[in-house]
Amino acid sequence: MTAPTIHKPGLISWALLIFLSIIWGASFLSVFYALESFSPLMLAALRIFIAAVCLTSLAFIIGDGLPTLRTREGLQIWLHCLGMGLFSNVIPFSLLSWGQQYVSSGFAGISMAIVPLFVLPLSILFVVEEAFSFKKLIGFFIGFAGIILLIVPNSSFDLNETIMSSARLACVGAAACYSIGSIITRLCPKVNLISFSAAALILASIAIIPIALITEGIPEAVTINSLIAIFYLGFMPTAVATVLLVRIVQTAGPSFYSLVNYQVPVWSIIFGTIFLNEILPTQFFLAFLLIVTGLLISQAQIWRIHP
Repeated sequence: MTAPTIHKPGLISWALLIFLSIIWGASFLSVFYALESFSPLMLAALRIFIAAVCLTSLAFIIGDGLPTLRTREGLQIWLHCLGMGLFSNVIPFSLLSWGQQYVSSGFAGISMAIVPLFVLPLSILFVVEEAFSFKKLIGFFIGFAGIILLIVPNSSFDLNETIMSSARLACVGAAACYSIGSIITRLCPKVNLISFSAAALILASIAIIPIALITEGIPEAVTINSLIAIFYLGFMPTAVATVLLVRIVQTAGPSFYSLVNYQVPVWSIIFGTIFLNEILPTQFFLAFLLIVTGLLISQAQIWRIHP
C-alpha cells in the first residue's frame, strides 16, 4: 500500500489554495454570528452534520459511495477517516467555537498561521518526501517565538485573564489538530476524495452530535443571522473546504497545503474589520510577522510555481 503521489504545485493548486483561504477566512466571521443562537458544541455538530449530508449525497450521486469495509485496505481507510474526522473537524471546530466566545474573529484567524509550524515536524517524522534541514529548524523556532507572543497576556483586555488565556490556547490547540489531520489525510491509502471526506464527516457527526445534545441541548430561539451562518459554515468551510483540503494534500502535499494559513489570517482580519469593526492589538500583528517569517525561512522552496 502506497500513499498518493505528490506533484509539484501548479497554477490549479495555487488557485484552489487561495479559494480555500477565502472560504476559511470568512468562517470566523460566520462563527461570530452563529454563536448568537448556538452553543459551541452544537455549532460544531450542526456544521459537521450539514457537511456530512452534502458530501454523502454527492458521493452516492457520482456513483462512488463510501469506502468499503470488506477489505483490509478499506478498514485502514476508515481508520484514517476517523482520524481526519476527529482532528480536522470535531476537536478544532469545538475549540474554535468555544474560544471565539472570548477572542476576536481576527485573533482566531491569526492563530491558524500556526498550523504550518506544527505540520513541519510532523511531516519530517511521517512523510517520506519531507527532509530535515537546519533552515527548517531555525524557521520553526522563529515562528514558535511568534506563537508565544500571540498567547501571552495582554493588559488591554478587561475580561478575566485566565479565561482569555484559555481561549487563546484553545485556538492554538485547534491549529495543532488541523496539522495532525493534514498528516493523517496525506498518509491515507489512495481513495476517492469525496468518499473519503464524506466518511470522515459521517464519523465526526456520530462522535459529536450525541455529546452536543447531552451537554448543551437544542437552542430555544434562533436568529436569521445565526441560521444563515450555520448553513454557510456547514456547506462552504466544512463540506466544500473538506474536498479542497483533501485534494490539495493528496496532490501537492501537506506542506504546500499548510500555506493556506498564511492567507487565512489576512482574510479573517479583513472580514472582522469590515463587518465587526474589530481592532487588533499591535502584539498580534508582531506575532503574525514572526510566524510568517519563520515559515518563509523553513518553507521557501514551496513558493515556486510550476506549470
